[in-house]
Amino acid sequence: MRIREIETFQRDPQIAMVRVRTDEGLEGVGQVSPHGADLSVPLLHKMVAPFFLGRDPWDIDVLASQFVEKTYKLPSSLLLRALCGIDTAIWDLLGKASEQPVYKLLGGRARDRVPVYASSMRRDISPGAEGERLQALIDRDGFQAVKVRIGQVNGRDVDAAPGRTETLIPAIREALGDDVAINADANGAYSVSAAIRVGRMLEDYGYHHFEEPCPYQQIENTAEVARVLDIPVAGGEQDMVLEQVHRMITQRAVDIIQPDIGYLGGMARARRVVHMAEAAGIPCTPHCANLSLLQVFTLHLAMASPSISQFQEWSIEEDSWARDLYHPVPEVVNGAVAVSDAPGWGVEIDQHYLTGAERRVTTA
Repeated sequence: MRIREIETFQRDPQIAMVRVRTDEGLEGVGQVSPHGADLSVPLLHKMVAPFFLGRDPWDIDVLASQFVEKTYKLPSSLLLRALCGIDTAIWDLLGKASEQPVYKLLGGRARDRVPVYASSMRRDISPGAEGERLQALIDRDGFQAVKVRIGQVNGRDVDAAPGRTETLIPAIREALGDDVAINADANGAYSVSAAIRVGRMLEDYGYHHFEEPCPYQQIENTAEVARVLDIPVAGGEQDMVLEQVHRMITQRAVDIIQPDIGYLGGMARARRVVHMAEAAGIPCTPHCANLSLLQVFTLHLAMASPSISQFQEWSIEEDSWARDLYHPVPEVVNGAVAVSDAPGWGVEIDQHYLTGAERRVTTA
């Protein structure tokens, strides 16, 4: 069996679907990592697809590594986001070829359902309104954990609004009560001293984890924050170099590692991070901030991985570009999501999406 054809379908600059076909007529679907797909799709057809055409899809682990090594002079997030599209389509193809869900190919069923947390992406909302909408989702879907945004993205100790973080942290705890696990994401907002000060406040109010306290490139600063604080420090979503992720884990720069399947280049490389976490004895909580197929990919990885044991990220924002992409869409019931036992990812790309999208194809 050899890969014969690779197609992309793009309806919006943010996202693109991928379909891989073999010379035996088998096919699988995947997705380029969200955001900047209009930049990644040309790279996919120019650089990534030619490497995979004519190859055996069962060699996906080896092929993903070889591709990254081959393109070592061009390390690029956009290139890895494109690789994600082909990698994830191949995993779907292999699942369909073997009549197994992808999580079975990844190692088997580590749990029956995946517990998730309601992840807010907003900093333009008042603490009171944020607490109200999170409580409504807890009442409706049974979430037992949530995440809120603090500080400002790469804010250099500047808040999204004056005093917002200091008001938000106690307000969300008061609104949700003591039984809900609350995570806080700073998106690299702080210097070491400011991160420690905010982290102490999070500890005082019993928060669950403190995500990206310092800019992600500054692993020494993040490591110092993690060393001083008792609250677990999480990070890793932006890191696309496996050797850097390995340093973060072995140097204990973080207490929880958060690989993103899309940013890393697909499932084959993300699974290596999971194995690093398992060997190091730390939790792995993959980053998954969009209502797209990335949620499905992450669910399958969580199903098969013992180290992915905590609440997993589940966006509560409605992005227009992420609607009507595929079916069936996973649902949160009592704070957790079941994963289909259907072959591959267990989903189909919506036909209306395919007919309304720009199609590009590269063939052997």
